[in-house]
Amino acid sequence: MKVVLAYSGGLDTSVILKWIQQTYDAEVIAYTGNVGQGSDEIDKARAAAAKSGAADIVIEDLREQFVRECIFPAVRANAVYEWYYLLGTALARPVIARGLVRAAERFGAEAIAHGATGKGNDQIRFELAAYALKPDIKIIAPWREWDLRGRSDLLAYAAAHDIDLSAAHKPEYSMDANLMHVSYEGGVLEDPWKAPPASMFRMTTDPEDAPDVPAWVTIEFECGSPVAVNGEALEPVALIERLNAIGGAHGVGRVDIVENRFLGMKSRGVYETPGVTLLLHAHRAVESITLDREVQHLRDELVPRFAEMVYNGLWFSPEREALQQFMDSVQKRVNGEARLKLYKGHVGIEGRRSETHTLYDEGIATFEADDVFDQSDATGFIRLLALRLRTLAAHRISEGE
Repeated sequence: MKVVLAYSGGLDTSVILKWIQQTYDAEVIAYTGNVGQGSDEIDKARAAAAKSGAADIVIEDLREQFVRECIFPAVRANAVYEWYYLLGTALARPVIARGLVRAAERFGAEAIAHGATGKGNDQIRFELAAYALKPDIKIIAPWREWDLRGRSDLLAYAAAHDIDLSAAHKPEYSMDANLMHVSYEGGVLEDPWKAPPASMFRMTTDPEDAPDVPAWVTIEFECGSPVAVNGEALEPVALIERLNAIGGAHGVGRVDIVENRFLGMKSRGVYETPGVTLLLHAHRAVESITLDREVQHLRDELVPRFAEMVYNGLWFSPEREALQQFMDSVQKRVNGEARLKLYKGHVGIEGRRSETHTLYDEGIATFEADDVFDQSDATGFIRLLALRLRTLAAHRISEGE
């Protein structure tokens, strides 16, 4: 039997690789999808897989797919889960799951495996994506099968089976990094009253230590997707990296929330997402002058539904794909640029313009005299709007209310 394992080289997947070899008498192919977690982590995963006895090692660069096919579509939809979480982990799972399935097909593997726990969202995201892409795939989820209950059990298993953990990260919390963000949960963060360790953050400067002089950044969009930063056209991966560096230097993008997991429990998560935080602010600024009011309001009503679909692992579902088509059709007019001011963790919008699709007309909006808007027209408009309210009020007064 052959199994393709989503492999990070950390404690969980190092133990899982050995456990699958023994439990299923299987050849295990270690698969690491490069979604921007950093070359050091990828090198450590490669070295750990080599020491573990993996039948083969696959390192696949998924960064371009991640940005073009997941991050940018989410930006076009203004996707934010429960008003705070920008979905950095959830958005990376579809491309990793697809990589796993394709690797299984290349190697003739009967199954794929992952290290997500039975309490979390990632098990759902990986498995729904895999089943949507290959309905007959077998999935091995050791955390739902074995009798190991926690970190101490895993360490004991590793010691008993001579598993090299030199590449395994051992923080006080669980961490997941990619090109879009870093997420932190568990361990010392499980107390929602306790502040995160100051030394924890990797992508962002502490806002208190950020430069005392503000910075400005201009972001240009075409059909809702970002294409340039400060006048320089950039490819998708380079654009996200540039904005991460700019936003991170000024402490932008830190979020600390207690979110509702799909399985029903509440979980405290801490995230840093500097670049996409800038994109969200700039994108909405350009939309404010290019989208029709009712179209924008209708789209905004659907944003929570879209974000929930992504969070719950339904990226490859027909409903997400249908809603994405609507979101993208709305974005055809979103062409322009926004100028942001960054200062000690704060993002302010200082300007927005569109040479081709702006609906903002100074001649109409002005408080000075104009030849477009007859202010007396508002009298009849307001009286018509008030008709039902006046009718109801008259009845209430006559009834003694």
